[in-house]
Amino acid sequence: MRKMSLSMTSLFLLAMWVVPANAQYFGRNKPKYENHDFKVVQTPHFEIYQYLDNPELLETLANQAEHWYLLHQAVLADTFTSKNPLLIYNDHPDFQQTNAVGGEIGVGTGGVTEGLKNRVILPVAMSNAQTKHVLGHELVHAFQYHMIIDGDSTSIRNLGNLPLWMIEGLAEYMSIGRVDANTSLWMRDAVLNDKVPRIRDLYNPEFFPYRWGQAFWAFIAGWKGDGVIRPFFVSTAKYGFDKACKDVLGVTEKELSKLWVDAIKGYYGPYLGDKKERFIGRPFVTDEKGGGRLNIAPVLSPNGQYVLFLSEKDLFSIDVFLADAVNGDIIRKVHSGTKGGHLDDLSFIESAGTWSPDSKEFAFVAVKDGSNVLVIKDLKGKTKETFGLEGVPAFSNPAWSPDGKSIVVAGLVNGQVDLFQVTLKNKKVERLTNDKYSEMEPSWSPDGSQLVYATDKLSFEKNAGEWTFNLAIMDMGTHQVQDLDFFYGADNLNPLFDAQGNIIFLSDRDGFRNMYSYEPATGKIFQMTDFLTGISGITPYAPAISVSVKENRDRLFFTHYFNGRHNIYKAKSEDFLHREVAPDSVDLTAATLPRINKQAPNVVDVNLSNMDKLENMPATGLKKVPYKPKFKLDYIGGGGGIGIGTGGMFGGATTGLSGGVDMVFGDMLGDHQLYTSLFLNGEIYDFGGAVAYLNRKHRINWGVGLSHMPLQSGRFSPVFLDTLQLNNGETVDVYHSVTDIIRIFQEKVDVFAQYPFSKNLRVEAGASLSYYSNRVDRYDQYYSLNGSYIGQDKTRLDPDEAGLNLFKGTLASVNAGLVGDNSYFGIASPVKGYRFRVSGERYFGDFDFYNLTLDGRKYFFAKPFTLAARAMHYGRYGRDANSFYPLYLGYPWYVRGYEFGNASEILQQNKRSLNELFGSKIAVSNVELRVPFTGPEQLALIKSKFFLTELSVFLDGGLAWDTFDKNADSSLRQFDLNPLFSAGVSMRINLFGALVLEPYYAWPLLKDTKGTFGLNIVPGW
Repeated sequence: MRKMSLSMTSLFLLAMWVVPANAQYFGRNKPKYENHDFKVVQTPHFEIYQYLDNPELLETLANQAEHWYLLHQAVLADTFTSKNPLLIYNDHPDFQQTNAVGGEIGVGTGGVTEGLKNRVILPVAMSNAQTKHVLGHELVHAFQYHMIIDGDSTSIRNLGNLPLWMIEGLAEYMSIGRVDANTSLWMRDAVLNDKVPRIRDLYNPEFFPYRWGQAFWAFIAGWKGDGVIRPFFVSTAKYGFDKACKDVLGVTEKELSKLWVDAIKGYYGPYLGDKKERFIGRPFVTDEKGGGRLNIAPVLSPNGQYVLFLSEKDLFSIDVFLADAVNGDIIRKVHSGTKGGHLDDLSFIESAGTWSPDSKEFAFVAVKDGSNVLVIKDLKGKTKETFGLEGVPAFSNPAWSPDGKSIVVAGLVNGQVDLFQVTLKNKKVERLTNDKYSEMEPSWSPDGSQLVYATDKLSFEKNAGEWTFNLAIMDMGTHQVQDLDFFYGADNLNPLFDAQGNIIFLSDRDGFRNMYSYEPATGKIFQMTDFLTGISGITPYAPAISVSVKENRDRLFFTHYFNGRHNIYKAKSEDFLHREVAPDSVDLTAATLPRINKQAPNVVDVNLSNMDKLENMPATGLKKVPYKPKFKLDYIGGGGGIGIGTGGMFGGATTGLSGGVDMVFGDMLGDHQLYTSLFLNGEIYDFGGAVAYLNRKHRINWGVGLSHMPLQSGRFSPVFLDTLQLNNGETVDVYHSVTDIIRIFQEKVDVFAQYPFSKNLRVEAGASLSYYSNRVDRYDQYYSLNGSYIGQDKTRLDPDEAGLNLFKGTLASVNAGLVGDNSYFGIASPVKGYRFRVSGERYFGDFDFYNLTLDGRKYFFAKPFTLAARAMHYGRYGRDANSFYPLYLGYPWYVRGYEFGNASEILQQNKRSLNELFGSKIAVSNVELRVPFTGPEQLALIKSKFFLTELSVFLDGGLAWDTFDKNADSSLRQFDLNPLFSAGVSMRINLFGALVLEPYYAWPLLKDTKGTFGLNIVPGW
């Protein structure tokens, strides 16, 4: 048996050998299910990367980008010095696969703008208006990045001075303007509930940065004029918000805050009357009645017995629940985002479910393998069928036909939103509409003869500057369409037929968001609600009402936004107003954000209203160019320095270098990345570096890496009395100390790959070849007996001569693993879901052994508690399994209470051996009861904005051994089923997401043993 004497070096080497460099131990995946042939077209200011098979739409988007450029430039007074990259994806499921930005992209992300390349990345949305708005929003970000990163006396670091609500709010204000019924709804709600935030409160994530940021900029521009936007934004980036207020606005932050609060209250107060919401019906699902803060998209079953709805009542995902339509009791969760591992996402933002006519099954839209799919389940939540629609990769708002034979959806194909009908028996898809207009939110008449839906056709035909929605009715026998032109200029959405054949819908025609009823027989329109806030889902386009189609089931459900929450209400016909309204009664004054200075220049709104009058580019303005990857810097970090010392450990004057630089380069689509890292920590021998290439273009991600790694450690001798011969031959008594600097050099090449089956499951593999060499430098330092420094000698030694057993040779390895992760992170540790890893590494060359990792973790959540359990085995097996410094069981991330400093005394007191903590194999089990102590209100026991903590009670156990063989080397620890246990309490403290500290007190479960304090510095397992 060989055990290296240099523990630190050996541990470092072991980490390098047994952990594949490419592997992320846990973590979710972002699979790339599809490969697209991106083409490039250039406009005067943009370079557009796209694969749209729709030349007309491409031309429209290119002109929109140039129009937005002119509008934003007029306010921000900035000019792009080179063509700005614009990446357009056909639909949102494709966009979620982009490699241009790292990390997961949720179903609620409409677009992204990243800083270093200033890439604007977005999908074509489910309506023309949404695509136009998101493009305008993201191009504001492109201007913001350009102004600050490439600005005068500003850099990328100055972005840190800009709060999120200023960044996102400005993008919303400049792409929407101040006429916005949705944001006004939020403002009225805050005034109604006396929750108008001060400026400092806007930093709290509780206040949605898009809505409140938009209102803030509308207030600033409505006071000082739009000309103040650029100087105030840039000044905030340079000096911070408080100083920018004084320098640009001439007021303090407190004075500005008071003006802001008074303006919001003063403007919306007259619209609220007695400030009492005009509730209708009774609460059905609320945060106080079994739901969460977000309860949306109610869908009543045809038999009137059940209601499906979406809720985040379990905090970590939006799930589908089934409730009793009579009393609102939640029967069960019928789809969970934490358990639906075969699906990547639930499309919940602007889509609801639909019932089969017999009320025995329901269908909803999800994301799977890079496309939308229809999922059909029964009442118990069992999946009956999951299928896509041929030729329709993205769709929403399914509507099951009354005869049960088909489902109609709003589908997005090549950037065009139309209605499609799929026959359930053979999955044949029929296109019902085919035009440039957006048709969405279809709903059947009770007899199946008609289909009502929302469309932007009229606003397109009238060349309106803003595309709004009217309603239309399609005869399903002839496919003839009747456009309903009432409330033109307002958004009229979410149409449904009731049992009498009337059309119930939502409209913001008076600046509020209320429910209306249209009688096709008479042409009359009746206002049904008169809310001071409004009926709304997460966005204005989200379904928010459901009505009975049975005359003997008088029930109507709707989502009401009030006090910052979305709650579901239930009502009967007799509860509603039924107040007749003229078809042309449209007044959006109440939807307009405050403008306290009527004389303030209003550039944004004027330009938005004239946007449709801007000239398009000539046909020659759109230029096709070949696609080139264009590797550019994505990231740079690190630092360095030079140090000079005198009379130190090595005596005399020494100079050393310290630091390094890390850089990441990538192509425009993010499919290819090059990582480089160079560092120097000491002398020239300590120069190291690594370079790795990663290819993410296809489903299989693969890469190759090269590295030179110097691993340094030291050995020191006590000072001893010696004699030193001088140049004249005399000898003197001196103090002598010896320091050995030991370096092991690793030259390594490795290849790696991984295949993600889904967001939660992947297989990974790799291989590597390493060569190890070493160097030992001995420094002899001499001091006079009075302590003054005399000098030093430096000698290079052979390791054997120095009595060191250092490895020199080659080591090759192959590895493979299966990794699953469906966990949800809480304040300082996972609180729901599961994680597991099964992996092995085989090493050969001058050493022959293999590693085995079995690690499974499960988190059971019952608000606010989490019961967490872990079982793990890590071991080295084979001929040379015991040739390395052993694993240590007493690390606080394994078994707490047996730290290096006290383990020996604790074990000796109980006639146990310290060797029980060491071995080439370990098995660990842990159980914790976790509770968020301070943090977000919806999660923690005590509300706190900044102090985020988690308390836990734990039981740890484990054992370590070298071999199962009783006849093995006596110096090896044989397997003995006599584990060590500890119990205790801990507090994990999340330091702004950068570090988790875990002070703990652990009691080793042995007789006559006191507890010990310890500190862990990693997130909870």
